[in-house]
Amino acid sequence: MSNTRKERLTTPQIRENGKHRPASWDEALDRVAAGFRREIEKHGPRTFGMFSCSKTTNELNYVAQKFVRSVIGTNNIDSCNRT
Repeated sequence: MSNTRKERLTTPQIRENGKHRPASWDEALDRVAAGFRREIEKHGPRTFGMFSCSKTTNELNYVAQKFVRSVIGTNNIDSCNRT
């Protein structure tokens, strides 16, 4: 194991003018939500898809599918539960 340790990010980073800057969680989440909203308005809800993991809990997979179907408005969600 290497003795050098990279610094861990403790706040979200937002890219502006080709550079990253620290941001609050509220600002970062607002930016993500605005990006989702913009693409869905431009291309429709089928532009969005989510892949969940079979190794997580049933509750988390349920919340993921509920979010995609109720909030986003698409059925484009899948997981590796079949394997």
